Amino acid sequence: MTDGTDPAQTLRRLRGSIDNIDAALIHLLAERFKATQQVGVLKAEHGMPASDPAREEQQIARLRRLALEAELDPEFAEKWFNFVVAEVIHHHTAAARER
Repeated sequence: MTDGTDPAQTLRRLRGSIDNIDAALIHLLAERFKATQQVGVLKAEHGMPASDPAREEQQIARLRRLALEAELDPEFAEKWFNFVVAEVIHHHTAAARER
């Protein structure tokens, strides 16, 4: 990156790009949680368990493959998914209690 460009200017540009990506990720996560909240309500209405271990294992395998294709650490992708699923299960359990 030593092309003669001002490093401070390059840093601002890169940080601007990171900020835009972070904003997009937040909006995507919000959309994901809207969908999973609907799943939680459906499960609660029909007495289905909050967690679906078979589905979670399928998703982990799928996301690990996608991570490899995207040159992202599959361990990181799995950790991210497990973090999100824990929150989703929390929401599903709360939805079931409210019924």
